[in-house]
Amino acid sequence: MEPIIEINQIEFSYQEETNPALKNVSFSIERGEWVAIVGHNGSGKSTLAKAINGLHLPQKGTVHVGGKELSEETVWDIRRQVGMVFQNPDNQFVGATVEDDVAFGLENQGIERSEMQHRVQDALEKVKMQDFATREPARLSGGQKQRVAIAGVVALRPDIIILDEATSMLDPEGRDDVIATIRKIKEESELTVISITHDIDEAASANRILVMRDGELYQEGTPDEIFSEGPKLVALGLDLPFPEKLKAALKARGVTVPQNYLDEEGMVDWLWTSVLKK
Repeated sequence: MEPIIEINQIEFSYQEETNPALKNVSFSIERGEWVAIVGHNGSGKSTLAKAINGLHLPQKGTVHVGGKELSEETVWDIRRQVGMVFQNPDNQFVGATVEDDVAFGLENQGIERSEMQHRVQDALEKVKMQDFATREPARLSGGQKQRVAIAGVVALRPDIIILDEATSMLDPEGRDDVIATIRKIKEESELTVISITHDIDEAASANRILVMRDGELYQEGTPDEIFSEGPKLVALGLDLPFPEKLKAALKARGVTVPQNYLDEEGMVDWLWTSVLKK
């Protein structure tokens, strides 16, 4: 398949900083893929997301999105292909009601009213917020607010959604709900998803993980490949998923554990069949 995103040796520096925020970063993302980008604070994760969306133009190298090279001339075309959901949904709300807020981006694009109403309804149904259409966003819970923010992006029908620490302010239940919502929309609409996150459990939902360190792409692989390097992740200041912590504790007690990555459900199945039944 032809990549929907191609990053080729990009570099970017903020004026007030001496060290580059991004250094010679290259990778590609295929259409329909879910890629998580992880790393410590200051590793370049969010700067990389903004480079993909055209909020930062790289000072060296090239960014291609949907076959177009990012430039001052193409930036608005590229932004129509890429929707971003940020950490704090309150910073994205502009409408007096949920449906007004979801419609805001469509109004800015000059979408015809009947089409706009259809898209708003469809987006709210996708995130299970249709019963809250006339509510004030400020009166919603954190998870509900984030789902409305997602609906506002989904209504624009981008090819790519970037979650920029979008679950970091949610409790575990709210985080799982938002990730499940994105996964369902991805499957229905063939979306490409990029998840910028500190949350290793969220990263485990991805097809592939990119690990950033000090502005450079340090490592990439499947969750299986990345999480098998537990001590290296800890050395980078990253956490490990609970199943990997449990495997390490069992291994220290002499239990032979699976080499491949298991999510919590897989870990429960393995414990039941291989340990508890013996």
